[in-house]
Amino acid sequence: MGPMQRPLLADVASFLRFYSRLPIGAGAHAPLDFGRMAPALPIAGAAIGAIGATALVVARICHLPSLVCALVAVAVVVLVTGALHEDGLADVADGFGGGATRESKLAIMRDSRIGAYGVLALCFSILLRVAALASILERSVTLAALALVFAGALSRVAGLAPMLWLAPARVEGLGATVAAPSRGTWLRACLFTAALGLAPWLAGAGAAQIALAIVAAFAAVALIVKLSNRQIGGYTGDVLGAAQQLAEIAILAALSAA
Repeated sequence: MGPMQRPLLADVASFLRFYSRLPIGAGAHAPLDFGRMAPALPIAGAAIGAIGATALVVARICHLPSLVCALVAVAVVVLVTGALHEDGLADVADGFGGGATRESKLAIMRDSRIGAYGVLALCFSILLRVAALASILERSVTLAALALVFAGALSRVAGLAPMLWLAPARVEGLGATVAAPSRGTWLRACLFTAALGLAPWLAGAGAAQIALAIVAAFAAVALIVKLSNRQIGGYTGDVLGAAQQLAEIAILAALSAA
């Protein structure tokens, strides 16, 4: 293995330790240097998506209905990631929906308890992903599996956009302690992710559909960026999780379009 591959694989392992519950050695809470490591993120995201894709294929081999297969795949991804992004989405929904001031919104987002807005956000997130994936599965098992891989990569890279477009909303916490990627590094990660779009294209998705999925992902993230800036004047780790969730929903929805 060459000297260029070793740091890349180490960065992928670091991201997998952070973004998942996979047993990949020590250092799960080591700080991530997104400024240097961002190009490895789509590989880690694709690996997480591949686990869900494997569950999807196994469920299909067992002749389960498309809706059940999709639910199994999404559930496996949630279990593998420890609901990391779902937790962020729920906190953002509760904070933005229930807080009257910037300070109260941030306080609610820090509260480990979940409220009505958070529950509804999680229900819609799961239902939309399952429904979109089931629709893709009706067309092709291979396309549905590769859609999960592509969505796993693209949604996590797109989910870093708030770090580029906003300042941290708190002086402490994930948003303030993790180094943001430079625009150049982030763009390289985006290019790596776009290359992964060849996989669903080869499985039958049209080039326009792949382009739509990419545009939809970043449009969804732009919406949460604008909302977060208005609500709390910046981003937090929860906002990054919510951005990933919205991007993943948008990608699967775009790929499910006829």
